[in-house]
Parts: sequence; C-alpha cells; structure tokens
Amino acid sequence: MTFDAIGIAGTGLTLHRKWLDAVSDNLANINTVKPTDGEAFRARYVVAQEGEGTTGVYVAGAAYGSAEGRMVYEPAHPLADEEGYVRYPDIDLASQMGQLIMAQRGYQANAAVVDRAKETYQAALQIGRN
Repeated sequence: MTFDAIGIAGTGLTLHRKWLDAVSDNLANINTVKPTDGEAFRARYVVAQEGEGTTGVYVAGAAYGSAEGRMVYEPAHPLADEEGYVRYPDIDLASQMGQLIMAQRGYQANAAVVDRAKETYQAALQIGRN
C-alpha cells in the first residue's frame, strides 16, 4: 500500500512538472513576435489521462493553441508587414498564471504524499526492528 502511494504520487509529480514546463514555455513566449506570413508561437497544453486501475496519471500528449495568434498594428517593428502588422501568440496571461498556480499546488501536494508515505514506511521498519 505504501509503495502504491509513492508510485501514484510519483506519476502526479511527473505530470505536474511537465505541466509547469508547458506553462513556463508559454509565459516565456507570450511576447514572441512573428511576421504576418508565418505562424504565431503556439501555446502548449498538457493532456493528462488517468492510468488503468490505481497506477496514477500520465501525460497522454499535448494540445496546441492557435497558429493564427493576434495581429497587432506596430508599423515601427522590424517584422511588420507593408500594412504595419505583426503576429503575436494568442496567450492569455491571467489564464497561464492560474494554470501555473494549479500546477505548483499539485506538485506540492504529490511531493507531500511521497514524504508522508516514506515516513510511514520508515516507521513500519522501525517497529519491525523493535
């Protein structure tokens, strides 16, 4: 039972770490400018799936945001087209910050489960020695 808890929480740690990676990439590229004839940076979203039985969770894949992005009028920008537009990613900062907080809390919760399960296992071993 204790080893199951550690294994399941370990899958949660992996999932939340990959979620944190995706959100940090999205935040790092929120102001990435592209010319209008190219694709905007596409936000990445982690797709989670429940494992079979009690095996935890895993990353089933990734979903990507729109390649169209947002057209912004910035005629002084070096990448601006003849009409003065550039392409920015369609990433909502508030949404990404909310996802960042949820991913951090999920990671912290799973790390706490691993710590508690380890303490329980060590206590059981100590009882067996006495």
